[in-house]
Amino acid sequence: MRRLVAVAGAAVLGTTVLGPSAATVPELPGPVAGPGAEQGAKPVAGTSCPTFPSDNWWHADVSGLPVHDRSEQWLSHMSTGVDLHPDFGPSFGDGPNYGIPITVVASSHPKVRVRFDYASESDRVRYPLGADTRIEGGRGSSGDKHAIVVDKGSCRLYETWNTRVRRGHWVAGSGAVWSLGSNDLRPDGWTSADAAGLAILTGLLRWNEVKAGDVDHAIRFTTDVTSNHHLWPARHDAGSQDGLAYPPMGARFRLRAGFSEDGYSQHAVAVIEAMKTYGLVLADNGSPWYFQGEQNARWPASLIEELKSIPASEFVAVDTSSLKVSDDSGQVGSR
Repeated sequence: MRRLVAVAGAAVLGTTVLGPSAATVPELPGPVAGPGAEQGAKPVAGTSCPTFPSDNWWHADVSGLPVHDRSEQWLSHMSTGVDLHPDFGPSFGDGPNYGIPITVVASSHPKVRVRFDYASESDRVRYPLGADTRIEGGRGSSGDKHAIVVDKGSCRLYETWNTRVRRGHWVAGSGAVWSLGSNDLRPDGWTSADAAGLAILTGLLRWNEVKAGDVDHAIRFTTDVTSNHHLWPARHDAGSQDGLAYPPMGARFRLRAGFSEDGYSQHAVAVIEAMKTYGLVLADNGSPWYFQGEQNARWPASLIEELKSIPASEFVAVDTSSLKVSDDSGQVGSR
């Protein structure tokens, strides 16, 4: 995937918002109190940390929400004649396995200073990066080189984009830090390691949850032509189109309830059900209808092939505006 980062400003549908110029980092919430799993959302493997609270927008059931007024218009610019493409799975020896790796560390892990290309919109704290940090595509990759690190003691999430080591120093395009027990969003107008200014981890399919048949969140995906607007809870955009007729970052798409699951394996049905219940979230620019999962050697090749048969034409855009409690929070309210 390639993304363009617009740091001069951002736009919310209907309102232009200038990106903040402050170089300081907003105060982060404290560590999650008690086991993260008690927050409701399923924990990250190897930790008790949730992927944000269970009342977070990523975990919201959107199966009963209305179709967005611009659904047909957005989809007309989204190559709906193709099938979905899982951007993860085995590489069969042709380089690292596909997907975005997750590194789990202890709170005692050394933290380092990172130099950011887009420093004014990055959280400029020390990051727990080191020789053990797994980078998307490997350190020599020409791709996005995302790094996702979870501190299992503090339940903090550290994410960087275009992550590399240059002359012994860690460098990244941008970086963001979250408390996984909090619904707080980044300042509006700020990017993250994603063009939408959202966390990446929550939108990744993870093998353990698919194997258990219990995916409880929306799934991150990309398309190639997007608007330079964004929808709550997205905080940033990097589109090439001024008009509202093109899909904005943060747009959510749901697989039609009537899509037949006949002939699909149990694991594929778990993913299909998640797409019907929680949907897909437009989070970055990239190939149309590529959806993301963790890098994991246990992904079955047969499952990856099954998921390639889900047609993009079976999706509609969903209006999630009724879920919003606050502009600055990813918490959803009861409807």
